[in-house]
Amino acid sequence: MMLPAMIFARAGSKRLPGKNLRMLGDLPLLAWSIRTAQSLKQVDRIIVSTESMEIAEIARQYGAEIPFLRPQELARDETPEWLVWRHALETLAASGYRPSCFLSLPPTAPLRAASDVQACCELYMEKKPDGVIGITPAQRHPAFNMVIQQATGQLQLAQVPPAHIFRRQDAPAMFDITTVAYVMSSAFTMTQTHLFAGQIHGVLIPRERAVDIDDEIDLKFAQFLLGGKK
Repeated sequence: MMLPAMIFARAGSKRLPGKNLRMLGDLPLLAWSIRTAQSLKQVDRIIVSTESMEIAEIARQYGAEIPFLRPQELARDETPEWLVWRHALETLAASGYRPSCFLSLPPTAPLRAASDVQACCELYMEKKPDGVIGITPAQRHPAFNMVIQQATGQLQLAQVPPAHIFRRQDAPAMFDITTVAYVMSSAFTMTQTHLFAGQIHGVLIPRERAVDIDDEIDLKFAQFLLGGKK
């Protein structure tokens, strides 16, 4: 089964201005996702959704398609990613292209390996769930290492552990959702409103390949890890 790789890359970012075009090594973050998509045997189209003419031009230079520009109202900080996915599917359907599923490759996970994404695609094709995402072992646990601060300033555990569990090692394993890959059913995306409204499976991604770039520190950490690989 073939599917399109879609890269959702808006121009605005408060925490890291110009994030999707920031350089990591010798490539902008956007290009890392395009290069990964180009290496996947299941991918038959690479589509970038953006409202930015600059991002669109860079995407074309690296080999992606820009079959439409995203409306400005779907490129705001508060815009749910789900609505952006829907817009892409609706716009493509209007042109006669209706994939049964799609792969989202956010530019914020440039250190992903193609094999990580390949594993997500293969699990989706094997199990036929509503979606497959990348997960990585959590560094904190809400019952042991995470707290909520009350209006009074008092702290309390984010989650009260079961009475018989006293160590984090004995608690159920927790995982962080990564931005490495999302393989999603188009029908599920068009009929539901959030990820866990359906059956979602996960592929375990090593922490060093699951770095999610949200601010300057994340970018520096990714640069450090990339330098170590070289």
